[in-house]
This record gives sequence, C-alpha cells and structure tokens, in this order.
Amino acid sequence: MDPRTTYPQGVLDVWGAGQLLAFSGVDGPTPYAHSLVLRTAPTGCGFLVNLPGEAALQLADSPPTRTFLSGDVFDLAHSAGRTRGAFVDGCHLLIDGPCDVRSCDSQIKVARDGSRTLIGAAAMFDPGRIRADLDATIQERLRWIKSVPRPRVEGLWANKTLTKCMSVLKTAVYSPEARIKHRYTTPDRWPHRGMWLWDSAFHAVGYRHLDPALARDAIDAVLDGQHEDGMVQITFIHGTGRVPMTQPPTLTMAAHFVNQAQASADWVAAIFPKLARYLEWDMANRDTDGDGLVEWDIEPKAQCRCGESGWDNSPRFDAARRLNAVDFNAFLAWECELLAGFARLLGRHDDAARWSGHHQRLCRLMNQKLWNEQHGIYMDAFAGTGQQQPMLTGAGFLPLVCGAPSKEQARRLAAHLHDPRTFATPLPVASVPPVEREHYSKDMWRGPVWVNINWVIARGLARYGLHDEARLIRDRTLGAIEKYYRQHGAIFEFFDDEDRVPPPQLLRKQSNNPNEWIHQVIHDYSWTAALYIQMQSEMGGQA
Repeated sequence: MDPRTTYPQGVLDVWGAGQLLAFSGVDGPTPYAHSLVLRTAPTGCGFLVNLPGEAALQLADSPPTRTFLSGDVFDLAHSAGRTRGAFVDGCHLLIDGPCDVRSCDSQIKVARDGSRTLIGAAAMFDPGRIRADLDATIQERLRWIKSVPRPRVEGLWANKTLTKCMSVLKTAVYSPEARIKHRYTTPDRWPHRGMWLWDSAFHAVGYRHLDPALARDAIDAVLDGQHEDGMVQITFIHGTGRVPMTQPPTLTMAAHFVNQAQASADWVAAIFPKLARYLEWDMANRDTDGDGLVEWDIEPKAQCRCGESGWDNSPRFDAARRLNAVDFNAFLAWECELLAGFARLLGRHDDAARWSGHHQRLCRLMNQKLWNEQHGIYMDAFAGTGQQQPMLTGAGFLPLVCGAPSKEQARRLAAHLHDPRTFATPLPVASVPPVEREHYSKDMWRGPVWVNINWVIARGLARYGLHDEARLIRDRTLGAIEKYYRQHGAIFEFFDDEDRVPPPQLLRKQSNNPNEWIHQVIHDYSWTAALYIQMQSEMGGQA
C-alpha cells in the first residue's frame, strides 16, 4: 500500500446491502444527468450501478472479510483478494483489484488496464481517467471527512455511527447547476436524487456542526428555486417547471440553527425577505376556509394522499379531505416565532411585532380548534366544518415546539409517552400508535418512527422543561440508528415503533420490494444522518 493511503481508524468498517456511493459536490462538479451512483449489492461482495444507467460489479461471491467503505472510497479484502476504489470525479469510478462487470447497459461504459477497471457515465466517459493516481485520489476524497470538526460522542458504536453519518452527508451534496446557484443537498443520491424543501432544512441543522458554509448553502439553494410569488415548491429537479405543492415550512428554523453555529447578520439580512415571502405565501394559499389555520393540499393518489405534508401515506389523509393540520400549523407558528427573532436581530421592530402576532394567533387557534381535551393531545380538524378527526398520531405532539400548549397541556402530552394505551412503544414516537388498530401498520407514516419528527418533539418537550421525556426520545432514537447501522451498514429512513421489524423489512406504500425504490425503506438517508449528529450534540448539552 502506498504510504499516502491512510484511512480513518476503526470506522466505516461495516458491510451491508444498499449503502450509497457517489462523488460529492464538496469535491467538484456533479452533473445531475450524468453523475455515477452505486449501492452495495444485496449478496456477495459487489456493487450495483443505479445512475445514470445500470451495471453489476461483482468482486467476490461472499461478503468481504475486511471493510473500509465511505460514500466515495472503498478498500475491501475478500475471497478473491483485495479491491480498492474511489471516484475520480462525478462521472468516473476507478477500481483496482478483482472486479467482474457482469452486466452493463448503454448508459455506462467500462475500460480496463491490467488490474484496473474504470466505470463511467457513457455521455462523459474519458478512458484516460484509468491512469489517475488512485492513492492521491483516495486521500483527496477523504480530506473533508478528516478535516471538518468532529462532534464529540461517547462509545464505540456512537463513534462508528457518527462517522458513517458524516460520510452520508458528504455524499448527499451536489454542486451548483442551472438555476440552483449554491451547493445543494438531496435526501439520498438514489432514488430521490433531487433537492427537497424540508429535507434540505433538516440537513442544514446537521451540517452546521461540520461545515457552516455548506449548511448555509443548503438553505440558499432551496431559496434559489423560490418563485416570484414567494412559493417554495416541494422539490426541484433539473428540467422541471413549477410543481403545485410545497412542503412543511422549516427553512427559518434551519437558518436559526445555522446562524447559532456561525452568526452572520449579512446572511440573515439577505434571506429574511425570502423567508417572509414564503411564509406569507403559505398563509395566503393554504387557508381555503379562511379560519386562520392552514391546510395541506390533497392529491388523488391512494398511496400518497398528501406528499405536500411529507407524511405521504398517513391515515390522517385517507378521507382525501383538506384538514386544518396540526403539523402544518405548528411548523408555521414556529417559523413565525423564529422570523420575529431574526427581525429583532436586524432591528426591524415593526416586522418583529407582525411576525410575533402571527405566532401568537396560530398558537391561540390551535388551542381553540385542534386541542382535544378528552384525549389530551392535538388532533387535525376538517376544513370548513371544524370537526376534529379523532385519530391519535405523532403529529399531535408538534405544537410543543412552537410553545402553543399551556404547561398543563404539555404535561398531558408528555404523559402519553409513558402510557402503554397510547404512545409508550419500545421506540417512540409512533407516527400512528398501535392502539389505532384500524389505521396502524408497519408502513411508512402509518406507524413507523421518523427521526425528524422525533427531533422536533424532543425540542418541544425540552422547551417546557420536560427533559426526562426529551432524553427518552433522543436516547432511544440514537440507539435505533446505531443498532441498525451495526446490523445492516446503512442509515435508514424510518424505524419500527415496536423495534421488532428491521428497517429493510418494513413496508413502504403497501409493500416491500427491494427492486422497486418506492416500496423499500431508503438506505443512507440524509436527514437521519444529519439529525443523529444534532441529537448527539443535544445529549451532550449543546444547542
């Protein structure tokens, strides 16, 4: 081995199916249409190329005996010998050692020279890349993960999982392209690929611990796609026009945390009017009954009634009717509160009063219309009639984060986490608790636990001094992420609230099919990685 080839010790040593590999926008251009993306194969030791075309790379018929695997570098010992590889650029992967290319479509090209194999996007293929200095390339790919500040965690598997999360976040970055003028992030390089609103916000919360400039870029990139009327659409994929859906308003929240990590009044001043215009768009365009509370748009898709909410297939939306939604109003109220804080920071006192007024109004209306006194939790209400939908869901806790509940209401909400009749599941907080037998299943938002929602609920509990419950959620969430990374090598999209079914076996929109991305839990999911880092910092007493 060349002495320049040094790897971080004792980390990134877990092999498992579905781990994602791609060149990062941290290191250079990532052309959206031609970037090479791979994942570890489900059997043996090898990789599947997923983008821009398909190929299968087999190194050995059994799993590796020694592993180093980041999102853009691998070094594997296996029954056929040793194989190393690294991305030379966004379109080429250079491999040295045993590698059998067993299938390859027209979008992928291959070159060979002795022990070397070059895999690349056909439209950008440069066979000369096979002569690149592999050792130097490996060290350049590892530079960011070695150089950024490393949050302090305790324990072997916490450290291993932390490094894996750092690697996932690096791989999630694209370089600027077309109307997106800043580096941007994606939920996963495959299959989602594009930039999504609330995913980017949660990513920024994690990036701020590693690279505050990158965290700012993640927010600025979403705002690059803002429309003239203030709307920020759900996702932006190159070549698409306006999409008639938005997503949970979370950008002010993300900017608040990023500015805490590295304050910049100039940056806050630049984004303030954009954030304000977006929140104004939400209030003007998502209150169809004029009662002051906002409602998600509803889609004519049985498997995804409300992609705009992010809770795609939640039974909350099975009736296909607009709801004064607990989560939408809680997020919007939190955004208004934080935007008022930015206004005070900028000396814009009239704006501060206006946004504080919106915050207080939304909190008051949630308590008037969405609080259910019998059950001690918030519930959605049908737009137009105001009739509550009597269904317990994890969304019912979210008003904690914006300060809507009284102290007594907060205490009653926290009590659910200790009540086996509702939310005291082995892994809290269920998106739908098992007690809701008619609506509960192991399918995405119909029961499983989501890390972003857990993080928000824990923040809300801490706001009320309910630190034991906040710690319970954080501790068990971190434990689940670590447990399933250790077992399967990936950072997963969602988890079983009963902690019985491993993530790869959970349903996603009615079925489980590893060959169809819409029906498999996403592996190496970026906001899980980002919020693992954030929750670890909170467990250590940091903001």
